[in-house]
Order: sequence, then C-alpha cells, then structure tokens
Amino acid sequence: MEMNDKKKRWSMLLYVLIALSILMLLRSFVYPNVMGSLVEETSYSEFLKAVDEGEVTEVDLTTDTQEITYATGEGESRKVYKTTQFPNDATLVERLENANVKFSAHLPDETASLLVYLLINLLPLAIFLGGGYLLNRQLRKQMGEDNNMSFGGGFGFGGGLGRSGAKEVKGEETGKSFRDVAGQDEAKESLQEIVGFLKNPERYAAIGAKLPHGALLVGPPGTGKTLLAKAVAGEANVPFFSISGSEFVEMFVGRGAAKVRDLFRQANEKAPCIVFIDEIDAVGKRRDSGLTSNDEREQTLNQLLAEMDGFDNHKGIVVFAATNRPESLDPALTRPGRFDRRIPVELPDLAGREAILKLHANDVRMEPGIDFGVIARQTPGASGADLANMINEAALRAVRMGRARVTQNDILESVDVVIAGEKKKSTVLSEHEKEVVSYHETGHAIVAAVQDGKAPVSKITIVPRTSGALGFTMQAEEDEHYLTTREEYKQKIAVLCGGRAAEELIFGQMTSGAANDIERATRIARAMVTQLGMSDRFGMMALGQARNQYLGGDATLTCSEGTAQEVDAEVQRLVEEGHQTALETLRKNRFKLHEIAHYLQKKETITGEEFMRILTRDDGFAPKMPQE
Repeated sequence: MEMNDKKKRWSMLLYVLIALSILMLLRSFVYPNVMGSLVEETSYSEFLKAVDEGEVTEVDLTTDTQEITYATGEGESRKVYKTTQFPNDATLVERLENANVKFSAHLPDETASLLVYLLINLLPLAIFLGGGYLLNRQLRKQMGEDNNMSFGGGFGFGGGLGRSGAKEVKGEETGKSFRDVAGQDEAKESLQEIVGFLKNPERYAAIGAKLPHGALLVGPPGTGKTLLAKAVAGEANVPFFSISGSEFVEMFVGRGAAKVRDLFRQANEKAPCIVFIDEIDAVGKRRDSGLTSNDEREQTLNQLLAEMDGFDNHKGIVVFAATNRPESLDPALTRPGRFDRRIPVELPDLAGREAILKLHANDVRMEPGIDFGVIARQTPGASGADLANMINEAALRAVRMGRARVTQNDILESVDVVIAGEKKKSTVLSEHEKEVVSYHETGHAIVAAVQDGKAPVSKITIVPRTSGALGFTMQAEEDEHYLTTREEYKQKIAVLCGGRAAEELIFGQMTSGAANDIERATRIARAMVTQLGMSDRFGMMALGQARNQYLGGDATLTCSEGTAQEVDAEVQRLVEEGHQTALETLRKNRFKLHEIAHYLQKKETITGEEFMRILTRDDGFAPKMPQE
C-alpha cells in the first residue's frame, strides 16, 4: 500500500508539471494569437487620424488604464481596435463631438476581469487534470491494477502493459481430448501421466513423486504440438493459459519480465492448470556475451527461469512449451527442474498417417470403401496439418464437382494439390515442350522401376502445376522403413538423374526442367559424404553439422577449406555416378522409353498400373538393369 501511495503522489506531480507546461505554451503562443485576431492594436496617432477622417463610429475609454477601444465600419465590415490615450490630450472630446462619434468611459469590472483570468489560465489546467484522472481510473478499472507497474504506467500510458495477455480457456472449453489426436501414440503415452497427476495428485504424492515442472514439445511444424497441449487440458479438465513466446518481448525494458510474473500469478490463482507457451524459442534463445544480445529478451528469459524454479508444483501447475528449434534454447531452460520432459512430436509414420486421415475423414461425408492406406503410402513425410488439408481439399473438390460425398479420386487429386499445387490451366505447352516433358518424366519412372521395387511408381503426369512443376512422377513405398542403405541412396540419386538422362539420350540437349532434380540429388550426395559416412574417400568421418533439423535446414561444414574442396569433388563424383547409371538404364530400355513417352504425351496422366503394364508387356523388350 505504501508503494502504491508513493506511485500515486508521483503520478499527480507528473500531471501538474505537464499541465503547467501546456499552460505556459498556451499563454506564450496560443492566447496572444487568438486575442490578436479579435482586437487589433494600433497607435494613438492612427486613432486620431481615423477620427478626423470620419471612419470611427464608437469609442470606449477605460479610465484607470487610459485604454481606448474603438470601432470602425458597420455590419460585416465592422472592425475593433485598441490603443492608449496620450497623456493630457484635452482636444480628444472635442474631436469626437465634431466627428459625431458615440463615446463613453467606464471603470474596470474586477469580477469580470477575475472571471476572464480564471477561464484563460485555470480552466485548461482543471480540464487536463480532471480528464487525466478519469482516463487513468477507467484504464485501471478495465485492465486491473498492476502491482509491477512502472512510473509511466501510473500516468495512464500503458496501465495494462504489465499484463501477460495470456488467453485463458477452461478445460472442457478447449474441445479437445486424446481422441482428437492420431499418429502420436508415444507422445500421448508420455502426457497421459501428467493428466493422471492433475486429476489425482494424492496418488502420486503418497509415494513421494513430484509433478514435472514442464514439458517441452519438440517437432516439425504442423505435427500437433498445440493440439496435444489442449488435449491434456481437456482430459484433465483444468484451465488452459495460452500465450506465444513473441508476446513476451516488448519494446520497453522490463515489460516482458512483468508479463512473465503476471502469467504465473494468474496460474497460481487458478491452479491446478496448464500454461502453454508456443514458439518458446522467441524468448528462450541461448544467452551469450555478444554485442548483438537483446537485454529485454534476456531479462524476460531470466524471469521465466526464476518463475519456473520458484512455483510450487504441488499445486498442479504444468508449463508446456512448443518449438521446432530446440538446439537454439538456453541450457538453463531445458535442464531438469524446469522443462523436465522433452517429448518428440515427429512426423507420423505410415500407420499414423492412415489414422490421421481416418480421423479427419470423420468430419466429412465420404463414399464407402475408401482405401486410406493407398493415400498414406503416397504421402511420406506429410505432417498432420498437411493430411488434414488434403481431406479438406478433397471435400472442396467434391463440392466443385457437384457431388454430395467425397470419392477416392477426390482425395488422390487433393494429394497432388497439396504437394505440387493446382493444375495450371493458363500454361499451354507447345508440342515439342510437351514431348520433352514426357520423355523427362518417363526417364524418372523407368529408372525407378528397374530398382529393387521398394518404391514403385504410382502416377506419372505432365500437367503443369502452380508450384512451377511441368510434371512429376510419384512413387509410393509399400511399407515403412527407418533405415536407408548406401545403395538405396545411390538408387535415389540415379532416379533423380533419370529425367536429364532421357533428355540427353533422345534430344541430345539439356533443359532447365531438371533444376529441382539436381538440387535434391546434390543434397542427398552431400549428406552421404558429410553426415552419414558413406563415401569411399572419407569413410566414417563427420564433416558437417545439421542445423534446424525440424525446419529442413542443411548441414554446415565443420572442416578445413582444403577438405571442403575434396568434399565437393566427392559429391560431384556420386552425382555423376548416378547420372551414368541412369543413362545406361535408359539405353538398355530405349524402346520402352519411346513407347511410354508417346503414350504419356497423348493421355497426359497415367497410373502406376498402366505404366508397369506397358513396361513389362511380353514383347521381347523386358526392362533391363545396368550391369555392375
């Protein structure tokens, strides 16, 4: 209370100082200009001249100050002037009578003068103080009294800047439970224990177990980190406070720390509860002594560390945080006692993708008999958000086609839309370009088909897409596998080189259509050399470090400049080896290359079954693999 009274006294003093400053400005600049625009001051000689010339119509004299106020003209042309009478001028009355001027004299009205003084000087001060008081009172009423409010906050310029701004949702109002989460069974198992602790803390306290202070949800974008946090709140039926890490970082130093304090104050009042901080890397980045460090962010992080150490987890407060850049977090934030658990929320596997598709399909009217397994095999690397988008795109397509239910073809087309974009109707290829693209995609498909068959071709198309692709060849893996051999990586490089190899073999030239293929092949070869120890030149030696693994970041070389040149040479050798494998494969299957390319050019899109039927047709030209 003593601190609040002191702040109020300082605030009132600040009101008075600012009001006096404004009053001085008004008296110095505004009032003289306003009054001057109403009554113009002239010399006594000009007044006498105007009387003699008959311009003056009325004169009034203030006896004690000898101030003369006179008017000229009538109606709209009337103007008022003032001057001071020259001492001992006995001829003034005679001049006024000769000019037929109406004149009078009066003593000054002390009451009127005082009233004018008050209106001009004290009324703005009273209005300013009263308005500031009412505004400050209204702000305090709307946003609440902030115990950590700085000096400026008492003035009303941010009475709510110390508030956390976290959105509070009651547990049952989140509308989410573990039934709404699919493809993340391991993450749900890790979080189920926290739900049990929030529901029945006595059971754990009886054996001496403590509730984890925090859980860090780590994974790529779109895998369901926020959904999992909401599901925990829904399952435990406890309040859920949600805030983004970027909301803590303010322009004014100390405001972020005040928001952290307020957030945990609210959490203590509503315990047991869940606090969810999304994108925590915005405020929790590793601290360093560099010149580019952000003092406000570091103060906010320090306050967050102190609050997580200080709150009593027996009350049932759990802090969830989500990030896709865990390597950038400060070690003090991720140590046991703060974020006790690190829960990976990875991209779903084959079974997980199928489960996610079925989950989102429950909200859409579907034709019976849809095979979600086929869709799941065609979407390796898709996140939960991608799969949900595919189901939604399929529903939109069904509406455009005038159907009441979503079909298998709608979902298959939606996969293409999410991966490569909509069909680009404005792009019309010439016959020659269409032929080149046909041979290019057929080259990919034939090289893929003569491999070990683990990823057969499911679709080939030469329809341009809005992503910029003029066509693509899709492969669908038959089952999920988590280890990739050196030979499989080499086969992937050869498949990526198949398009350019077909162009060289048939047309004797190169086009820009292989740009993305070359980029992907080079990335695979560089990973083999620098990270996976799969090169003959360097063997089992790590020459690079992966960065931003969840955001698709490449590896950064950790070797000398001379070694880096040798790495480039080894990468070039691996890519060229794949290129030569693709050329040899297409030479051995040249007839099939012509046949399938011409068929694709006519139909524009063919299925994997059609492709394999032509490729394996018994006409004496079975597909041949290059000899080792």
